[in-house]
Amino acid sequence: MQQTASPLLRPTRPRPTAARLTTAAACAVLALGMTVLAVDPAAQAAPAPDSRSGAAHSDAAHPVKTDPRLIRLQGTENTRTFATYRTTDGHALNPRVIRSDNLSKLTPGDQRALAGRGVATVVDLRTGIERGLQPDRPVPGAKNVAADIFGDQLVGALNLDDGYRMFVSEPHARAEFARTLRLVSATLAKGHAVLFHCTAGKDRTGWTAAMLLTIAGVDRATVNRDYLASNKFRHTTSADAQNGVRIEWLNTSFATADRMYGSFDGYLRRGLRLSDAEIATLRAQLRG
Repeated sequence: MQQTASPLLRPTRPRPTAARLTTAAACAVLALGMTVLAVDPAAQAAPAPDSRSGAAHSDAAHPVKTDPRLIRLQGTENTRTFATYRTTDGHALNPRVIRSDNLSKLTPGDQRALAGRGVATVVDLRTGIERGLQPDRPVPGAKNVAADIFGDQLVGALNLDDGYRMFVSEPHARAEFARTLRLVSATLAKGHAVLFHCTAGKDRTGWTAAMLLTIAGVDRATVNRDYLASNKFRHTTSADAQNGVRIEWLNTSFATADRMYGSFDGYLRRGLRLSDAEIATLRAQLRG
C-alpha cells in the first residue's frame, strides 16, 4: 500500500485536503508516500473503533525499546525481521527475510550492515515516481528489483481502503506480489538474505509480510501483531491515518481474498498462480 514519508519528509505546512489536490499535487503526494483520504479532515480526527478486531485503536505510541525484530540502522526506522515469531507447530522463522521502509537514506554503515547480513536481493515495491524522488542507496553485492505494486492504479495510493482491496483484486498487483514471493524463495534457496520494502514499510510491505507469515504457518494473531508493529517503530498510532496502520485495512485484504477466491490458499493458487510445489518450498524456506 502506498506509504507515508519518513518523519524527515513530512511537510511543515498543513496537509491539503483531497478536494484541493490537482493531478500534479496528487502525484507529488504519492511520490512522498503520503496518504490522503477523501474525507473531511475533521472526520479523521476521531476514528471509530475497529469492531472486527474487537478493540478500539489502542496501540498507543511508545518509545522503541530493544527488540530482536528491529535491525537498527541510521537511515531507516522500520527495518526488521520475523525473529520473535513461531509457527503454530513451533518452528522458528528464517532470519534472512527482512522487511523495511525505503533505503534512500542509508548511511555507509547501514550499507555495510545489510551486506553483512547477506542481503543479496532488494525488492522495491514502490512506484516509479517514488523511486525517482527517493532512490534506494545500494546494498553492496545486492541486486535491486523494482516490483511496482500499483502501476497506473494511483487511486489505491490515495485511498487505503481501496488500496488494500486492490492488493488482491487488481491483476497487476497480484502479478507483482507473486513475483515478489518468487524472488524471496529464489534468494533463500541460495542461502542469502532478501529485503523487501516500500516507502514507509507499512502497507505494501505489510501485506507482503502478512502473506509470508501466513504461508509459513504463523497464526493470524501474530500476523496482526507484526502488521501493527509499524505503529510502534514509526512512533505513531492507528489513529494517524497518514503515518500509521489500522487492522481493518489488513482485514480488508484477507476478506477480499476470501470473497474472490474462497480462502487465502485459493488466493495464492488461483490469484497469484503459485503452484503447490512453489508454496510448499517457500513454506519450508521460511521456517528457518
